[in-house]
Amino acid sequence: MRKRVTGFGMANAAFMTGLMLITIYPFWYMLNISFSSEFYVIRNEVWFWPRGFTLMWYKEVFLDGRIGAGYRNTIAYTAVGTVLSLIITSLGAFALSQQKMMFRKPLLLAIVFTILFSGGMIPSFLVAKQVGILDSIWSIVLPGAVSTFHLLVFRTFFQSIPEPLYDAGKVDGLQDFGLFIRIVVPLSKPVYAAIGLFQAVALWNDFYKPILYLKSPDKFPLTIVMRDLIIQGTLSARPGAQSAADASMLLSDSLKFATIMASTLPILLLYPFLQKYFVKGVLLGSVKE
Repeated sequence: MRKRVTGFGMANAAFMTGLMLITIYPFWYMLNISFSSEFYVIRNEVWFWPRGFTLMWYKEVFLDGRIGAGYRNTIAYTAVGTVLSLIITSLGAFALSQQKMMFRKPLLLAIVFTILFSGGMIPSFLVAKQVGILDSIWSIVLPGAVSTFHLLVFRTFFQSIPEPLYDAGKVDGLQDFGLFIRIVVPLSKPVYAAIGLFQAVALWNDFYKPILYLKSPDKFPLTIVMRDLIIQGTLSARPGAQSAADASMLLSDSLKFATIMASTLPILLLYPFLQKYFVKGVLLGSVKE
């Protein structure tokens, strides 16, 4: 049986297609500029396809030592922060999902309260300074390790797990931590994938915490390195440069966009692998009660 095409369906498809093109085109434009010769970029002749295709700009980006250091730091912050966040958030959510936990409702209300009100920038900085984590990886991964939204998604999903599964585990001699490891975690892979992707993207693109907590340039993530490169307008000195003019390269639009694309593509590559878990995980953790 053929599906009837209505006027509303056609208008909706046209609207969504236009919205998709408007959303994608800036990204596509930057990609084209990053692969184009500067001659055509200066003449403003690059629109839908690269002109004078070249990989020179990406070569220049990866030859710069600050870019490599920024990549390493960003990967470390993202990996450690995501794993730490998933462990802490899921453990806390599992505890709050158990009816037998003392003071469960007051604790949950206190956690939800933080959605509306927070300490702010200066108190957060003073706490980090007092604890002694400034200018270290812990100042990046610890302050945002627990998100209230992520915790509530985990908690809602954990509450949907049938109680007989817990009873069967207890019969086998499992305690609370054993129930969490042996029963809850294997059943929660879609939620872990969805929340892990949220957290990884947030850490990869984080600009606020590094600029607030880090002082050493060798610890800057890619976002800060990109900001410095674009503001300064030059790449760092090349080994074997013959003159001051050769030692640094002015950042053209092509080079700026190549830098942006090089920092954006790695995190985008995660989506195809986690897409099948993404929507499923969020829905499971948000609508079941």
